[in-house]
Amino acid sequence: METSKISKCLFSVILVISSFHVWPCVSFISFVFGDSLVDAGNNDYLFTLSKADSPPYGIDFKPSGGRPTGRFTNGLTIPDIIGQSLGAKSFPPPYLAPDTRADTILKGINYASGASGILDETGFLFIGRVPLREQVNYFEQSRNYMVKVMGENRTQKFLKKAIFSITIGSNDLINYIQPVPFFLGKRTSITMFQDFMVSNLTVQLKRLHELGARKFVVVGVGPLGCIPFVRALKLLPRGQCSTEVNKIIKGYNNKLTAELNRLNLEMGPETIFVYANSYDIAMSIIINYRKYGFENADQPCCGGYFPPFVCFKGNDRNDTSVLCDDRSKYVFWDAYHPTEAANIIMARKLLDGDESISFPINIRELYDYNL
Repeated sequence: METSKISKCLFSVILVISSFHVWPCVSFISFVFGDSLVDAGNNDYLFTLSKADSPPYGIDFKPSGGRPTGRFTNGLTIPDIIGQSLGAKSFPPPYLAPDTRADTILKGINYASGASGILDETGFLFIGRVPLREQVNYFEQSRNYMVKVMGENRTQKFLKKAIFSITIGSNDLINYIQPVPFFLGKRTSITMFQDFMVSNLTVQLKRLHELGARKFVVVGVGPLGCIPFVRALKLLPRGQCSTEVNKIIKGYNNKLTAELNRLNLEMGPETIFVYANSYDIAMSIIINYRKYGFENADQPCCGGYFPPFVCFKGNDRNDTSVLCDDRSKYVFWDAYHPTEAANIIMARKLLDGDESISFPINIRELYDYNL
């Protein structure tokens, strides 16, 4: 049994080294960091209340045959769609999944974790999750493995070509806007909290830069005031978003944009930080949902519009009562996350959008950018 495992490991290393000698054929490589919007299954391997390992999650994910993969949606996430569009042959596997290590060089890796945030304490009520700081620690371990396989110089060259995407901050802000439990005491002002988020995120971006990352996509926080969970929390009628919450989100995004501009001036042109304006894209879809082919931009397709928002299918495989009639017509999959249909629209805009969507360049241009 042990001999078999060693043989498989050696074969994987040989495959990785061999692939490096045909470097021009290597397709899009990405390292994904973030929360449940981009988690590809890491939380499946944690003791956590934040899981998407049961039907109907993944019902439209063709590579798995409709079985759950740990993605918090019915199908593809935005990084999945962008990767496919740029020629990726497969998706970056979740770091915590068995046998992911041998795939590091060929695919990149997904470190994202549902319920996680920029701040370590974010999502503590869900028990298990991997905060951004720890995700970067995991990448450092991956890099050490790369160096063992290909050496320091080749690792640096490889990482210069890879795209590092960071989609995080939503859970930090959702935690902030929720009522504060009495045992946590009084919370800080929103201005201080936003600044604290940006400064902590900057620390992790600089760590990634020190480890060899050069092409960054940093995704802003979307309009949380419009997601079904917040609409229900604020007791809003259908068709209305929380302007108070969205004002907080825009304030954070403005500070994040200013910080990324500063980093570009400080580190460019050998490093580039792209700000992905998910807020304006999502708002455009929600406001003009019929123009985009949707019929519902308020309610989740799965889990209902009121607490506890549980998107879970029973043992009866033919039971579809938990789902909306047509998943492609809904903007929201559950109380927090978009459907694959909405993700496709957002991904395409981020790929090829103008400076109002992706600044200073779009993601396709970033992929082609020669450092």
